[in-house]
Amino acid sequence: MKRLVILGGSDGTISSFRAARRLGLATICVDMRADAPGVREADEFLHLSTRDVEAVTAALLGRDDVVGMLAPGTDINLPSLVEVTERLGLPCGLSAATGGASPDAPALRASVDKAYFREVCARVGLGGPAYVSGTAAEVLRDTARPAFPVIVKPVDSGSSRGITVCAAPSELAAAVEAAAAVSPTATVIVEELVTGRDLCGEAFLQDGRVALLGLSDRVVAAPQVVAVGHDMAPREEALTREVTRQLELVCAEVGYTDGPLNLDLFVTGDTVVLIEMGARIGGNGMGEALGLMYGVDTVAAAVLLAIGERPELSPRWTRHASVRMLRSPSAGTLVALDGLPDALALPGVADVVVTASPGERVVPYTECRAKLGYVLASGASAAEVARVLAAVEDLVRVSVDAG
Repeated sequence: MKRLVILGGSDGTISSFRAARRLGLATICVDMRADAPGVREADEFLHLSTRDVEAVTAALLGRDDVVGMLAPGTDINLPSLVEVTERLGLPCGLSAATGGASPDAPALRASVDKAYFREVCARVGLGGPAYVSGTAAEVLRDTARPAFPVIVKPVDSGSSRGITVCAAPSELAAAVEAAAAVSPTATVIVEELVTGRDLCGEAFLQDGRVALLGLSDRVVAAPQVVAVGHDMAPREEALTREVTRQLELVCAEVGYTDGPLNLDLFVTGDTVVLIEMGARIGGNGMGEALGLMYGVDTVAAAVLLAIGERPELSPRWTRHASVRMLRSPSAGTLVALDGLPDALALPGVADVVVTASPGERVVPYTECRAKLGYVLASGASAAEVARVLAAVEDLVRVSVDAG
């Protein structure tokens, strides 16, 4: 049986394991965590670090059943994806247009280095925030820092870790150190704080053109800033056209022509500012939400690309789609998640993805990886989806033993 290798077993990979199964592929999960959510979905498990390129290559070399490799849900595994696929002779959309896989492939760098992404945007004439980037010491020494308020981030980390908004210079040192601590390269970026409509996006490119684009509003439960959900909806034509234009410019510059994209952007009046982009399936249900919006199995499309096949991306409809995170109210041991079958049976609920099991330690939802799972819903209008999500909230009960 043909097998797809999936780098990582985080909750953002679950949809890819299931899409591969729908396509008749067996799966191999590579992760250093034997208890990662994706391990339960896989047919085979390689207990290896996804960053250990030599070990992953050695474990797969010579196998004639491995036909593709995917790294969904996070940018962290993209460098290994590029290197291992080159060594094994597997398809890789992050390097195909550059004449060979390389850790310096522009599409890869734009996905894993926020400072490089800013350079690319500047090269193609797109506006963006003033910024400085480097080690903690370099950034703190730099006298040309952007005007406050600023946002401080690791250049190469995900799950909303290490991000701080600083209103004054006195707050900068602690924020920079926190960002450097969660960066694999100890590198940070300090950007002028961009304001406006804060949107997330999921897209799919084909032949260098944006074939599908879904823009979503973050749903936040104050005082936390991490999104507890996303509401993806059809947007005004001018906004869709401008985001499409900018994405196609950036992707042409870095040589990325086919595959999924995850992005963040701000909209102020008629101005669109791309903040960051990852050439992979978005986590937190965003990849699935794009599919619900257009009636296209977008996660399966990414799997097909990973094995060298061309997916069909013609939209069947345009609908509203939403994601809501399942969250723990407190720290402790998860006892039960009740009401899930009833929630899944509701009209409009497309899926309920559970990423935690009873007996596991859980914490309040202050970063994306703390979720217990997520609910996907769609409908003809925002009001229709809101009613469905309210019904889900009434049905689902999270029980935690705080002892």
